[in-house]
Amino acid sequence: MNTNSSNSLLTVPTGPLKISELPSNRMGTIGEPIYLSLVIPTYKERDNIKNVVSILTQLLDESIPGNYELIVVDDDSPDRTWEIAQSLTPEYPQLRVMRRQQERGLSSAVIRGWQAATGNILGVIDGDLQHPPEVLMQLLRSVEQGADLAVASRHVEGGGVSSWSVVRRFLSRGAQLLGLVILPGVLGRVSDPMSGYFMVRRSAIANATLNPVGYKILLEVIGRGKVDHVAEVGYVFCERKEGESKVTWKQYIDYIHHLVRLRLSTGRVGRLSRKVNFPVGRFLRFGLVGFSGVFVDLTVFYLLRTVIHLGLTRSTILSAGVAIINNFLWNDLWTFGDISQRQRDPHQRFKRFLKFSAICLAGVILQALIINFLYNVLGINQYLAKLIAIAVATIWNFWINLKLSWRVTDVK
Repeated sequence: MNTNSSNSLLTVPTGPLKISELPSNRMGTIGEPIYLSLVIPTYKERDNIKNVVSILTQLLDESIPGNYELIVVDDDSPDRTWEIAQSLTPEYPQLRVMRRQQERGLSSAVIRGWQAATGNILGVIDGDLQHPPEVLMQLLRSVEQGADLAVASRHVEGGGVSSWSVVRRFLSRGAQLLGLVILPGVLGRVSDPMSGYFMVRRSAIANATLNPVGYKILLEVIGRGKVDHVAEVGYVFCERKEGESKVTWKQYIDYIHHLVRLRLSTGRVGRLSRKVNFPVGRFLRFGLVGFSGVFVDLTVFYLLRTVIHLGLTRSTILSAGVAIINNFLWNDLWTFGDISQRQRDPHQRFKRFLKFSAICLAGVILQALIINFLYNVLGINQYLAKLIAIAVATIWNFWINLKLSWRVTDVK
């Protein structure tokens, strides 16, 4: 296999996940736009990629010959999927390949592919043949007929799943219902919000800064784009024939995280946050995590005192330590998840934990100083003084952690 064609790889875009209004060519300048850019995000798909490219090329050559491009965006697969795809470019002139080595994640892979695309219509399809390629033509027709967004759905007429277990069916439907409760204005527009198979007009998402969590980008497209007309096409989700499934519990956790973040950023809280230039939504999440830490602290303290019969001081220190660990993990996963997701190195996480612990300790000292000043000097009621001290310490903990523990500037 010839591996000396690295210059033919697309340059990986950097910076904000934002799609330009006018498509650019591979040299970064405005070029003649084509009709469709279809992104195929991959990770360990060497057994599927040749078949996928071949089938898609045959379909699109019949429908829009020469007026499309296929963009394989590979997250530096250990099986060198990107290299297999790159070797196919002489045979398939519409094929482009991008190898990402600094970023990970299906959603961001799709956006980076769209940023390098030259199409007026942007699409995405899995690289494992679980999305039936023939549905592509129906999606394309829907856009041609005026849809801003055409979504392949498992939950409309003609749709379904081939051999999912009862548990997986339950989780999929449960995720849909949960989305309708948390974000009805977005989820109410599509029957399959977790679909990863769709097309969207570039103009509908141009200049919108996308900020996806996990594997599903459709929520971002609907929530942050200017999508007026949505069309849905039924399809039957197929079981993969080659490679391994990447469905995990983390996908569902990321989905819930994404719903909540969209709810906070697009609702009243989001408008308030932008107006006062303060991350209100993130602060509320930080406060909820801190509230959960109170219960963790009290529960562990009770168990240490009544079950293990440890002394008061040791029980207090240990329970506080467990609460700090609890708070750090939830903040790392949820409150600052968009940052920590791009700082996955264990050493970086440990550094964040040390900084978080030190800042929280400083917060305890600050709280003690404030309550003593309010109660002993100003004569304020001790419980009111305690509440004021907690509020000030919480703001301190959040702001300093935002600036030091989870610094955006640390993201490579």
